[in-house]
Amino acid sequence: MADAPKPAGKGGFGRGRRGRRGGRGGGDRVKEEWMPVTKLGRLVKDGRIRKLEEIYLHSLPIKEPQIIDHFFKDTELKDEVMKIMPVQKATSAGERTRFKAFVVVGDSNGHIGLGVKCSKEVANAMRSAIVLAKLALIPVRRGYWGTKLGAPHTVPCKVTGKCGSVRVRLIPAPKGTGLVGSPVSKKLLSLAGVNDCFTCSIGQTKTMGNFVKAVFAALGKTYGYLTPDLWEETRLLKDPYQEHSDFLANAGAKEITA
Repeated sequence: MADAPKPAGKGGFGRGRRGRRGGRGGGDRVKEEWMPVTKLGRLVKDGRIRKLEEIYLHSLPIKEPQIIDHFFKDTELKDEVMKIMPVQKATSAGERTRFKAFVVVGDSNGHIGLGVKCSKEVANAMRSAIVLAKLALIPVRRGYWGTKLGAPHTVPCKVTGKCGSVRVRLIPAPKGTGLVGSPVSKKLLSLAGVNDCFTCSIGQTKTMGNFVKAVFAALGKTYGYLTPDLWEETRLLKDPYQEHSDFLANAGAKEITA
């Protein structure tokens, strides 16, 4: 009986069924279709809102990262992992270690976002930080130094950002100067689309997280200063929610009936 032939198709220790799985990836994965769950997402997917600036103009909160992906192609929006650091918490069972990721996304054309996330695994922290960076995407205003020739190339005025003990100041620079600063500030400014800029920083800049947040806060203040070229009256249109209220009402009714 020991030399009896084994049944066909079944090897020892149950290894004969392994070939049916098709690997860990499960074959070619089909990209899931985006099903918006917010009013803003429904308007963007239907093409009622054509530009991202319309969302910023009415200060509408972005709750879905697919909204940002809708306006930017995969090659336009770039992400950069600035730092991954372990953080610990003392518990009754000992110390619990997690990983904190700082990720910056930008299109090098006036948009930048910063995301910070903690997770037990590095991959999950990076993935979640990218999502949060897309949700925190802000517009960056660019200006000129001296004569207004060509495209905007620097920050419009001196702006300062702070986080913790770190203070970062961005100063306009003439064309051809480049980005004068640390590698971290250069990376953020390039992702924001700023070509020429002087930087000045004080405090404990060795703390990477606070330094990145300070530079991001300074870039966010570029639209906060009202320069004379913005004194003209801006005629606001209707709010997108009010303008397309009929479409949103019908969309909501269809979901309820479905």
